Amino acid sequence: VDFVNHEIELLNKKNARPKKATKTQIENDGFKAEIVAYLTEVDAPKTIKELQAEIPSISGLTNQRITHMLTDLVKAETLTKEYVKKTPYYSVA
Repeated sequence: VDFVNHEIELLNKKNARPKKATKTQIENDGFKAEIVAYLTEVDAPKTIKELQAEIPSISGLTNQRITHMLTDLVKAETLTKEYVKKTPYYSVA
């Protein structure tokens, strides 16, 4: 029992430490800000392929990476996601 309690204490200490953002996470934050700014200017729902074509900084990124960033923004309630014929369209919430 003492061993298990000690292990739990060690895990709690490990989880309490603040985590440093990685280089990719910092880059993604910049891309997210550009996406939100662009969708605010356009004020029309866009697909991922349209975003890739119209925002030069994210044109070289993969669809999976962009989808992950857009999903984070939807979870944060910054963007909304609606489907039209099984195609997701993103717009500012």
